[in-house]
Amino acid sequence: MVKGSGPKYANGNYKNQQKAYNKTKKGLALRVNANACNRDKGTYGNKDGLDCAHKPGKEKSKKGKDATLQKPSTNRRSRLKIRNT
Repeated sequence: MVKGSGPKYANGNYKNQQKAYNKTKKGLALRVNANACNRDKGTYGNKDGLDCAHKPGKEKSKKGKDATLQKPSTNRRSRLKIRNT
């Protein structure tokens, strides 16, 4: 994996590390599902500032009905709670 150095995003992620992650199988799948869900909900690229948050058990779904719209901070916080418990 790429070591963290160089420019950072505002959220603290290193840009080269994030680019490398987005190219992995897991990162690509997450990105594809999120984009498909946003397109299905009609929110892709409308700059509303909301993330598609998948309902429990529906994480791999690309359908808009299997997700709700949340603020990014709330969406990311929910994953941290699951990981740290």
